[in-house]
Amino acid sequence: METLVGTGVALVTPFKEDLTVDVAALERIVEFNLQGGVDYLVVLGTTAETATLSKSEKQLVIDVVVRTNAGRLPLVLGIGGNNTMALVEELRNTDLSEFEAVLSVSPYYNKPTQEGIFRHFKALAEASPKPIILYNVPGRTGSNMLPETTLRLAHEVDNIIAIKEASGDMVQIDKIIKEKPEGFLVISGDDFTALPTVLAGGAGVISVLGQGLPRQFSKMMNLGLQGESEAAYQIHHTLLPLMGLIFEEGNPAGIKSVFENLGLANRTVRLPLVEASTPLRNKIGTFLKSLEKASV
Repeated sequence: METLVGTGVALVTPFKEDLTVDVAALERIVEFNLQGGVDYLVVLGTTAETATLSKSEKQLVIDVVVRTNAGRLPLVLGIGGNNTMALVEELRNTDLSEFEAVLSVSPYYNKPTQEGIFRHFKALAEASPKPIILYNVPGRTGSNMLPETTLRLAHEVDNIIAIKEASGDMVQIDKIIKEKPEGFLVISGDDFTALPTVLAGGAGVISVLGQGLPRQFSKMMNLGLQGESEAAYQIHHTLLPLMGLIFEEGNPAGIKSVFENLGLANRTVRLPLVEASTPLRNKIGTFLKSLEKASV
């Protein structure tokens, strides 16, 4: 699916100080990314603090993003969890007409076997009217979807078209790229591995930092996709410190601090997450000021 090649961004859900959804800030962030050159938007992923949103708030976020985007970029919707039957029902009953695909995280907490993971995603793919993007993020789910399971799903289930691979393990990523069927997309789920994944033959990234620096991140990824590794790595090495800073105290506290510095949204997150500390916010602010002076 060529529409999902390049730089996707996992949008935050900005909040006002009273913890309600900040619609105006979300509109600003979407427009900022549209103008910054990203290739597609991911709505209600982990970075959106989806676990803390009510059903009506999730619908509000969808409505705002769809309206602001106005058909300009492809959209992907996050629908994932650890209750397979409930997800099957959600996929059958959700209006997915505005979305290219569904991003679905590997079941967390339950710690299923690889066979359980396979059957879970097979059931979702059979129920979904739109293609499924697998999402492997062992640091959050408590279990790693092994390359053999990913490849089995890629080869055997037609409606599974891609994986967002956030294991951070380039050996694992390389194996999937090497043995995947033609047309199956391997998408980095980590900012650190975004460029290495593309240079190894992957399709792109679903980024956290990219939504805060869409112009620079998209330029890096486009250079990587074109095989211009030296120029791409120059940007990668420039951005590397900020990739670390935004995850220093958890996601999305760091990227929300970036948005605060850019004047697009405030730093508010919902418990059990807490906002970035003052020292971290200062470090992020200092880096962004130095980036303004750099020719990136």
